Amino acid sequence: METTTKPLTLERTYNATADRVWSAITDVTKMRQWYFDLEAFEPRVGFKFQFAAGCEGEDDYIHLCEVTEVDEGKKITYSWKYEDREGMSYVTWELFPEGDKTKLVLTHKGLETFPPHKDFTRDSFNGGWTHFLGALQEYLENK
Repeated sequence: METTTKPLTLERTYNATADRVWSAITDVTKMRQWYFDLEAFEPRVGFKFQFAAGCEGEDDYIHLCEVTEVDEGKKITYSWKYEDREGMSYVTWELFPEGDKTKLVLTHKGLETFPPHKDFTRDSFNGGWTHFLGALQEYLENK
């Protein structure tokens, strides 16, 4: 059986420049079009943000996040935890320019720190991130 301590890593290549991808993952106006409905977001270490989201037909979870690392145009990491729940994880977005395309590697580590629950399984996170990376592709390639 695969250990749950291994980070969840997803990789996609987008038909967009690294600058366009960076803007889509760090500009709150653009993020709202494909990601969560964030009140505010800034790609700066120490910036805290939160949002409510959950599985369809169920209660929302309050997500509490803080930007922990920024390498402008290349990499951003933020903490990811839930209000009134145990656990702390980290989401990293890394960009690798490939000519006029960009490879994005998303890593979510620390999933094993969350309490056992169907919404906090590796499969659940994989499904969620797969959805958002697809939405990002749609946004980048159709805007």
